[in-house]
Amino acid sequence: MARIRFDFGLLTLDATLIDSPTAAAVLEALPITASVLTWGDEVYFEVPVRAPREDDARAIVTPGEIAYWPEGPAIAIGFGRTPISQDGEIRLAAPCNLFARADGDVQGLAVVKPGTRVLVRRID
Repeated sequence: MARIRFDFGLLTLDATLIDSPTAAAVLEALPITASVLTWGDEVYFEVPVRAPREDDARAIVTPGEIAYWPEGPAIAIGFGRTPISQDGEIRLAAPCNLFARADGDVQGLAVVKPGTRVLVRRID
């Protein structure tokens, strides 16, 4: 499957897309440049992608799962607790479509501050 890179300036995060309609829509929209927002231990940013919520969308994710929030529309990468997390889970604001899996450790995203510019591009 295709691979993408999130370049936050001070760090990069590579990810492998999964086979889904949302992944195809994100891939079609690349490259994307956006300004990052944070919500607890989550970075997210608006994207020019329109995809409906998929049947297997969910709000609770595991470290490394990369999600698309249809209502944003935004890409969300949770790496720890958010304001609505319970018992150590990573809970996004609403059910999201999982479309990629990080190839590396997402904990490094803790250094990304609101307003940071991110470039998302295909790398293979």
